[in-house]
This record gives sequence, C-alpha cells and structure tokens, in this order.
Amino acid sequence: MSFSGKYQLESQENFEPFMKAIGLPDELIQKGKDIKSISEIEETGDNFKVTVTTGTKVLVNSFTIGQEADIETITGEKVKAVVMRDGKKLKVSLKGIESITEMVDENTIVNTMTLGGIVYKRTIKRM
Repeated sequence: MSFSGKYQLESQENFEPFMKAIGLPDELIQKGKDIKSISEIEETGDNFKVTVTTGTKVLVNSFTIGQEADIETITGEKVKAVVMRDGKKLKVSLKGIESITEMVDENTIVNTMTLGGIVYKRTIKRM
C-alpha cells in the first residue's frame, strides 16, 4: 500500500498540550488548532517527499528510508534523523519526539507523536 496521495486533516487529539510541550508560542497554537492542514505525500520506492500546508505555513521534508536526512520540525528547527519503515509504518525520532505514521487503510493515515507522557494523534484522510 502506497502512502502517495493528497490528504486532509480529519481529527486530532492533544494538539494544544503537545504544541505547548515542544515550545510553540500560544499565539501560533491558537491560530493552528482549527486549521485543516493538507498533506501531500510522494513515495517512489524508498524516497519520500512530504509537503504539509497549514494555512500559510508550508513544511516540506524529503528523505530516503534508512538514510540520515535533515528534517524540519513543527517548530521550524532542522534536525538530522533517520526514518525507518516497519511494514505499513514509518518511524522516526526527532529531538525526543517519537513519531509513528501508519497507513491504517488505503484512505487513512494515523500519525502519533509522543513526547514524555503527551501523545498527539492526527488522522488524515485521502482527498
């Protein structure tokens, strides 16, 4: 099953506590909490390009499974990380945040980010 496609945010849990924990300013948290972001994923073999548009902010990350890449985080910081594939899941660790992105069916992706005891869950649906 390919991740490739265009998706829209359907639901999210623990957005505000997670964003506070990673240091996002309250003003940006309030602006972002009700925006239905659009994610475009291009998967070619082990190469990925992920573009997430949230309002006027566009975040683009390109990476190859198993190889170190510069990944831009939600806060705009670039960190070196290695994305691994485990079946229908993509896993990466970014500055203490454990991120798992899972293709749960052909039209649904669930991304879970964990920092300490806070679990932020996003569900996106194919458009």
